[in-house]
Amino acid sequence: MDPDDRWSLPAWTYRDPEFFDVEMTRVMRPSWQVVCHVSDIANAGDWQTLGFLGESILVIRGDDMNVRAFTNVCRHRGSRLLSSASGCAKRLTCPYHGWTYGLDGRLIGVPGKSDYPDLDMGAHGLVSVELEVWRGFVFVRLAGGGPSVATMMAPYEELIAPYRFEELSALGRVTLRPRPVNWKNVADNYSDGLHIAVAHRGLTRLFGGSYGVEAEEYVDRMWGVIAEQPSSNLSERMYQHVLPRVEHLPAEAQRRWLYFKLWPNIAFDIYPDQVDFMQFLPVSSTSTMIREINYAIPDPRREMKVARYLNWRINRRVNAEDTALITGVQQGMSSSSFTHGPLGESEVCLRS
Repeated sequence: MDPDDRWSLPAWTYRDPEFFDVEMTRVMRPSWQVVCHVSDIANAGDWQTLGFLGESILVIRGDDMNVRAFTNVCRHRGSRLLSSASGCAKRLTCPYHGWTYGLDGRLIGVPGKSDYPDLDMGAHGLVSVELEVWRGFVFVRLAGGGPSVATMMAPYEELIAPYRFEELSALGRVTLRPRPVNWKNVADNYSDGLHIAVAHRGLTRLFGGSYGVEAEEYVDRMWGVIAEQPSSNLSERMYQHVLPRVEHLPAEAQRRWLYFKLWPNIAFDIYPDQVDFMQFLPVSSTSTMIREINYAIPDPRREMKVARYLNWRINRRVNAEDTALITGVQQGMSSSSFTHGPLGESEVCLRS
């Protein structure tokens, strides 16, 4: 047995800049990062960008309707081509010197081209980034070699299929929430089942004793079933009451909240009424940016609109509670009195 199996990671790994740099190279660059949903780039020329590890990654739908990913960098002098998070374009023109690229990344225009007699236009297209579309969500990674998203999620394909991810569309905009903590503290907290009953009274009222956790090789799964006992909290009680039946979901999913964390920093919150993804984007050894957006299958029913609003109210409180928790952990880990802590038998996700 691994002697470290029953102990948490050393506290110094949550604050050491040198260790952080190694993590970014060996863990984060080879990891998949979600950029958007295909519905966000539905038309030719639609694009979205993601800032990650000092790179800006561009995902764009071509004239042939294929989705491609490139670094958002002109091949002339390294200027960023696009400066915002999303948009639509017939072609991509550098704002610095006017070099122009097609939607497929080919270099198609160079002002004063005769000034570059040896320029090979075919060799100076945008630099490609590895891309995978999994159930409608667009993922990229900066370095390859690991499993595909589909392989990572394979143990749960049958569980996820009824939610019809491919038909989702955005409910709002991407939100960015900075947190003064190491990215692992956000990820650990997401997969931690023990704190639910202690720190999330709202979720405890909603789920009763049904909250569970399990770990696969690349994915943690957490879940809770909405209790029939009416909550003492108005928002929770109203959500219990108004949440309508969703015809495409099986009976066991009608009142289940489902959570997945993909190694190392992607999370999907899957509810009967909506779906969202979260990324815990590392900024430094002691700071993280949480990136999040909600999606749903269009449903004009009044009770569904109310349920989605109540879901937001409930989870706004959960997010505030988690922010306080992870901030306290990060602060405590700076103490010389704490090195590492024991992991219990039930802490299967953290041990994994």
